[in-house]
Amino acid sequence: MYNELRSRLDRGETLLLDGAMGSELVRRGVRWRKHGLETDGPAVEALHAEYLNAGADILRTNTFQLNPRLYLHVFRDLEHMRQIGAPGLEHLVPKLQKTAVGLAKNARSKAGAEKKVAIAGVITPLEHCYRPDLSPPYETALREHQLMAEVFAAEKVDFLIAESMNRLDEARAALAAGRAAKLPVWVSFVLGPEGELLSREPLADAITEMQKGGAEAVLVSNAPPDDITKAAARMRGLAKVPFGAFAHIGRFSPPSWKFDFHPQFIETEAWPPTKFAAEAQRWRDGGVRIVGGCCGTTPAHTKALRELLGAGRVH
Repeated sequence: MYNELRSRLDRGETLLLDGAMGSELVRRGVRWRKHGLETDGPAVEALHAEYLNAGADILRTNTFQLNPRLYLHVFRDLEHMRQIGAPGLEHLVPKLQKTAVGLAKNARSKAGAEKKVAIAGVITPLEHCYRPDLSPPYETALREHQLMAEVFAAEKVDFLIAESMNRLDEARAALAAGRAAKLPVWVSFVLGPEGELLSREPLADAITEMQKGGAEAVLVSNAPPDDITKAAARMRGLAKVPFGAFAHIGRFSPPSWKFDFHPQFIETEAWPPTKFAAEAQRWRDGGVRIVGGCCGTTPAHTKALRELLGAGRVH
């Protein structure tokens, strides 16, 4: 399936990513425990199906900000986790990854879209995506990202997205991990208000380094539409590989519990689907070849983007 995506990009087509999973599931009342993957699998699969029916070319696994640190951080160390932690907690993340891939595949299979829609495994920063100051050293990040990339490879996702990377060194590690697992890799960077990486490292340097490392596409993400538009305009002169953009809408309302992450985005009404699609047209005018939605967006936003792009994936 990935080869078909590459062929479409080579033909000059624009690909459509799906929209938000976490914020939309929470908006629908799914409690954000274990990403909803153990207790609310049907709701996760149904949301994938809605994005597929809205016209997405790519379904992303519901694994944003899922990694072993999410659980290890609430214990003193691994030994402490083994002593008092819930049974199986140490191996929970690979299990949830497999479930996430299975739910996306189920939605695709039920729609008969195996030859039309790709599934991307999602890995994200090991610490919170808005805290680049907490990002671990390269070797540590490489080791931890490799474990997750290998699970995705074994589950046969079509490719890997290192999403919302906030620091260049960790992006390098995530890219290397995906390539070591023999998966094609796209890398997206979360932007700060200055238009550079959230770490304040230059976007130009990030694009150059990702291309050197073998990324097959580079994207900007997880920032308001206006900021994404400005960054997308700059990418045309920097990227030698296909480049993309997907924005969040609304304002982030943090959870009150540190270890029960509720990715809520409020005040999203300012960006209804038609307005969001009109802004995405500006990205396309600047040469963006991959568009989609980030936190706060819904299947209605994906549908509006599909109407903007035309029939696309049915060809």
